[in-house]
Amino acid sequence: MKTLNRENAVSAVKYPERILQFGEGNFLRAFCDWMVHRMNKTLDYQSGVVVVQPIENGMADALNAQDGLYHLGLRGVKKEQPVKKIELIDCITRAINPYANFDDYLQAAGNPDIKIVLSNTTEAGISYHPDDRLTDTPQKSFPGKVTALLYHRFQKFNGSPDAGLAFLCCELIDRNADRLKELVLRYAGEWNLGDRFTEWVNNSCDFCNTLVDRIVPGFPKDEIDTLQQEIGFKDNLVVIGEYYHAWVIEAPQRVRRLFPADKAGLEVKFVADNRPYREEKVRILNGAHTGTFATALLSGVETVREAAQDKNVSRFMKEMMFEEIVPALRENDTQLEAFAAKTLERFHNPFIKHYWRSISLNAVSKWETRNLPSLADYFKKNNRLPQKLVFSLAALIAWYRGQNNGTSYEVSDDPEIVSWFAEAWKAYDGTPESISFLVEKTLGNRQFWKKDLNTIKGLAPAVSGYLFLIEKTGMANALEVVLTKDSSIQHAA
Repeated sequence: MKTLNRENAVSAVKYPERILQFGEGNFLRAFCDWMVHRMNKTLDYQSGVVVVQPIENGMADALNAQDGLYHLGLRGVKKEQPVKKIELIDCITRAINPYANFDDYLQAAGNPDIKIVLSNTTEAGISYHPDDRLTDTPQKSFPGKVTALLYHRFQKFNGSPDAGLAFLCCELIDRNADRLKELVLRYAGEWNLGDRFTEWVNNSCDFCNTLVDRIVPGFPKDEIDTLQQEIGFKDNLVVIGEYYHAWVIEAPQRVRRLFPADKAGLEVKFVADNRPYREEKVRILNGAHTGTFATALLSGVETVREAAQDKNVSRFMKEMMFEEIVPALRENDTQLEAFAAKTLERFHNPFIKHYWRSISLNAVSKWETRNLPSLADYFKKNNRLPQKLVFSLAALIAWYRGQNNGTSYEVSDDPEIVSWFAEAWKAYDGTPESISFLVEKTLGNRQFWKKDLNTIKGLAPAVSGYLFLIEKTGMANALEVVLTKDSSIQHAA
């Protein structure tokens, strides 16, 4: 089988480098790079992407071994018809590991043709590291790297407004680009880079908050041999994504002209404020994922599609979305209900294996962001608790025990959070009193929830009742109870 490179893949061209990208993972390659590829093909955009490996151990070498080429398989349903296709993506020109090739990184940072910066450094990527210094090669944090990059351009081009960059951030945090800019300016102050540099960052650079939406399961290890026979290349970077996609970008007109993705037949919206779109997507789609993962996994259901086909798990998920999450946002809103229906349709995608285990990563912070606002708003509007969301919180606490029916499993989260739950669960002795103690301690952890959830009337006893039921009768039986909408369940103690 042929090796995938530009010599063998004769249709692949090499575009001038006009986009810098921090991150080389599955999502960026299946989402942003695919869009640049489509823009090159449909708009003659003529833009290549230089990928920067944001952490010391990454995939730069693997990308360079294939000359930046890889195949993307898109799968889903369009107009009620199955869609399954695979395409060679050729817009990545090279990948740079700044930890090993810092001079190459500086050269790319100083390229006057670079105008756009794409990033996805994970939720934890846009963070502050007090030990970062301008002289580091490179800085540890992503914002530190960006500050040094911008200062390098500022000096090289003598503060020219034309040298400014537009950042399209794809990290799954609220106001992602605002947070990046905030930290860049913090470093600029701490490193004494001067008022002129700060003014240049504020006036010549654009930090664009964006909202991304595409499920990307990643490398298809279960079918890679068949896929490689189909494409005729040995491709170690194949990535699979769902056909559905959406990108909402909060940007001024000059960025829209630099990155006209909305003109290429893509589901891209440029808006003045993306917060309403974000809230809908985070609460409904992401909230359904995070609100269901523990119930599904503790029921022995491994993938989202299996959950959508399971009688009780699918009913739980649907009722949580339509009876609790959507009404908590806006009642009788047909647009929201249509979005929720589309979300459920996506969960039935027969071609995508989206594992609940991957969704379970960092679930505490996700539940706080995605599900707690819906629970609080529902309670405020109705003066009663949303039973499915309450149950999902009980299931989450059960998941963090790290064992189910005598079988242990690994919990994927910050080690401090995993250790906290392991210690908290030691107090459980099989009694309802110990469950109540565990729940009250968990709900009172302000580091998890940013407030004491014990102040929400009736929440602690309701969560305790469901958690005790899960522990004593198993998830299947406990799920049957919540699906009867038996709000009279008594406090376990």
